[in-house]
Amino acid sequence: MQQRRRPTGTDGSDFSYRMVVDSRYTKVAKGKSRLASLIVSQAVNQVIGFLWVFLSISQEHEVDELAILSVSVGLVSLLIGELGRRRSQVISLRMYTGLSSIATLLSVGSFVRSDLFTKVIHHQTKAITTHEIVGAGHVLLGVLLQAIVIGTTVALVHNMSPKRAS
Repeated sequence: MQQRRRPTGTDGSDFSYRMVVDSRYTKVAKGKSRLASLIVSQAVNQVIGFLWVFLSISQEHEVDELAILSVSVGLVSLLIGELGRRRSQVISLRMYTGLSSIATLLSVGSFVRSDLFTKVIHHQTKAITTHEIVGAGHVLLGVLLQAIVIGTTVALVHNMSPKRAS
């Protein structure tokens, strides 16, 4: 069996002259991957929100304009966020963060205006329905996801932005 010969100059002693990938490129790749999973999680939460609004309308509850607006703004923000993530566009990622925050605030506003909120305040827990619990879970999950999204997106945008020499 013939042994392979190593070309000259590659004995490993030239490691200090080799190029090293800047750590922020690695951080951007990890941030984009994490943001992708967060966008999928938010999309699942938006589907739950859409189904909750649809069931509310079909059960002849009041039509909650804030909930409908929250789901609509949330879906638009997810599309912008996914495009910004794929194309590494800082402006799109900032728009995504802002719009998804607005959608979360609308969702919280809808929850505060709901009957569930007043039932909890007045300690009428026996009158709470499963439909209301699903709505509350949707809102709480949305707030938690939004907090993580803001942190992840801010770190990603920071690493994507070019460093300026002082």
